[in-house]
Amino acid sequence: MKPTTTENDELIELESRYSAHNYHPLDIVLTRGEGVWVFDVDGKRYMDCLAAYSAVNQGHNHPRIVRALHEQSQNLSLTSRAFRNDRFGPFCAKLAKLSGYDKVLMMNTGAEAVETAIKAARKWGYTVKGIPAERAEILVYDGNFHGRTTTIVGFSTDDPCREGFGPFAPGFRVLPYGDLEATRAAMSPNVAAILVEPIQGEGGVILPPQDFLPGLRALCDEHRALLICDEIQSGLGRTGAIFAHRQAGIRADAVTIGKALSGGVYPVSAFLADDAVMDVFQPGQHGSTYGGNPIACAVAEAALDVLQDENLYERSLDLGGWFQGELRKLESPHVKEIRGAGLWIGVELHDEAGGARKFCEALMRRGILCKETHTHTIRFAPPLIIDREDLAWALTEIAAVLA
Repeated sequence: MKPTTTENDELIELESRYSAHNYHPLDIVLTRGEGVWVFDVDGKRYMDCLAAYSAVNQGHNHPRIVRALHEQSQNLSLTSRAFRNDRFGPFCAKLAKLSGYDKVLMMNTGAEAVETAIKAARKWGYTVKGIPAERAEILVYDGNFHGRTTTIVGFSTDDPCREGFGPFAPGFRVLPYGDLEATRAAMSPNVAAILVEPIQGEGGVILPPQDFLPGLRALCDEHRALLICDEIQSGLGRTGAIFAHRQAGIRADAVTIGKALSGGVYPVSAFLADDAVMDVFQPGQHGSTYGGNPIACAVAEAALDVLQDENLYERSLDLGGWFQGELRKLESPHVKEIRGAGLWIGVELHDEAGGARKFCEALMRRGILCKETHTHTIRFAPPLIIDREDLAWALTEIAAVLA
């Protein structure tokens, strides 16, 4: 008897036939989301424990954010930056005051925000620090993930991201993540900036030694270089604070943010810095047709309000600490290490476990969606609106899969 073809199967076949194979998703087709839950085309409900790589920290289809999108789209969607719009200035003021930086440069995607940071660092290096032309250097770290543009993958240490895409832009030096002494040795008059993730999410939720970020701050102060923190995944509540690097007791010279900046309903990103850095940009030197458009501003303003009004930073810190503690109580022959900050947790498995993907597939069958990273790590990052009861249910399913 010929097997019945479901709508799920048909949609997967269409994707496989007509879409570039640049992702390897789990074989599930989602059609609706609400809060921490998503639903597939067959009507089955799943707990989202990835949160679109932290883009939906506020939960799926948060009504305040969706309402802002709907209302603004009926009035004015796009002007380009050739003209001013009434949402741009007020939003930049809100984000600047909330983040504690003088200026905001809005873009669309996380990778664009990082490219903006690179341009700002180089321009600052030449015009303010006095680095000789074409000699500016930016220090980065192995295991990084800052995006997938050709410039950014050039300083990635993930072979699949790099292979076949060269030649790559010069001007970057890759150092061991968490190694303060290696960074100290690499500092020179030509170093314009250090670009670092306070926690490496795609690397497997890797936390550096406690003295690493304060040490980088001290080195940048000593050598007159910029400290730029990529907070695209770690920022806006994921680790229990507005920025993960602030939890280390420091202030970066500049920050990149995105993902949760829009609550997952629209592409919005930003580069944040004080005047001393941001004023290196002059009209015509950088921009984006869609950057700072009225819909982006309205949506991002609502998304920021939700994070604050619903105390999502505090929820992440409280529930994340509890969830990590409960995970560490699980007795599993497969688990090598559990790492985390707030509701951002990596469960690294022993090599003998055979890779994390099969465990993610088993969790999917039990109604929990998460994703493997770097082969052997399961990453858990549910929306920050989740409650303890739902996390407790998830723990029972995780325990069964890891047993």
